[in-house]
Amino acid sequence: MAADLSQIVKAYDVRGVVPDQWDEALAELFGAAFVRVTDAEAIVIGHDMRPSSPGLAAAFARGATRLGADVTLIGLCSTDQLYFASGQLGLPGAMFTASHNPAQYNGIKMCRAGAAPVGQDTGLADIRALVERWTEQGAPEAAATAGTVTERDTLDDYAAHLRSLVDLTAIRPLKVVVDAGNGMGGHTVPTVLAGLPLDVVPMYFELDGTFPNHEANPLDPKNIVDLQERVRAEGADLGLAFDGDADRCFVVDENGGPVSPSAITALVAARELAKHGGSGTVIHNLITSWSVPEVVREHGGTPVRTRVGHSFIKEEMAKSGAIFGGEHSAHYYFKDFWNADTGMLAALHVLAALGGQDGPLSALVSSYDRYAASGEINSTVDDQAARLAAVKAAFGDREGVTLDELDGLTVTAADWWFNVRASNTEPLLRLNVEARDEAAMAKVRDEALALIRG
Repeated sequence: MAADLSQIVKAYDVRGVVPDQWDEALAELFGAAFVRVTDAEAIVIGHDMRPSSPGLAAAFARGATRLGADVTLIGLCSTDQLYFASGQLGLPGAMFTASHNPAQYNGIKMCRAGAAPVGQDTGLADIRALVERWTEQGAPEAAATAGTVTERDTLDDYAAHLRSLVDLTAIRPLKVVVDAGNGMGGHTVPTVLAGLPLDVVPMYFELDGTFPNHEANPLDPKNIVDLQERVRAEGADLGLAFDGDADRCFVVDENGGPVSPSAITALVAARELAKHGGSGTVIHNLITSWSVPEVVREHGGTPVRTRVGHSFIKEEMAKSGAIFGGEHSAHYYFKDFWNADTGMLAALHVLAALGGQDGPLSALVSSYDRYAASGEINSTVDDQAARLAAVKAAFGDREGVTLDELDGLTVTAADWWFNVRASNTEPLLRLNVEARDEAAMAKVRDEALALIRG
């Protein structure tokens, strides 16, 4: 009987509990399917620090070499380091990580050569179909000549590439607290930041996929409490927090206050536009703040609004030739990084911007943080479609209100907007609200939540 992969093959990646939902035997079939779908003669594989990651990565490599593809193993790495290797080597890649999920989870993020995304519509559905067929009918026939396996360390080259994109050598000295959450930031940060005018205070740099200190998900406020306290205690200029696979970076200011990813998107957008002569396209998803397109236009750029999700951002980046893209989830995408997301490069931009002037970070980002926002509020619902319909009916006929359904339902008025989206994987609706002031935001938030929760 074919395996049911519906619970682990998501919109953008493979993710599930090991060994309950998937194991090394399935990983081997995924490796073979990846090679078949991408028609790759060679691939690159990396993995994070989770206990199950080395075994799953090795199994994937066995599946790939069985079909004749040569494999380059880069070992422990961040997800953006895997994207770097895919871009630099011109090879399709697979990263074994479950990002910020708890320890019992693992997953695969896959890309084509040059870090081009593999999502449901760009190969992932085909990979799933092959794996399901092979679990029922048996593994595919081996190639006449098996592929080879070689090991390669890309950390120094990755760090050098990032540092070539943002010059930090002339900044004023900064004290920065970095919380790696026992994730891959503990592996990459020391090399990337080495020798710069930075006093780095490390937190939880020990690689430990059981996450003994807190979940490696800095978007959850409880997971940055330690960082906030340490920044204040150290009198640091700022704090940086990375998620488990270190592709996302979250920033706190000198007071320990969280800096919204939208403000970081606007700040980096302004810097990238300046770097590209004051023109260029900047992508932002529909949940980023109004301040993002405003800042982009103010600095000569053209903002383009997209659906939420890295495959949509990367697709639009490639189509439009955009120089930069940002999401509310602290994913940041760069043309100079194969249109892939890298929190580390965004962090370097923040350090360069702060170190290039004399004021504190809170003052620097205040011009990019112009509105009151709710943050993402999740509600468990029995019927996502019915609740969305109720919201649409309640707001649809109001004067001065517009609706659009690019991704979920976005309701916009002169002084506020909100978006409600259904989760792809859970019975949840996700609400984001923004308004010109806190009182208006709270009023709209509470009305929308009452409709969502029925």
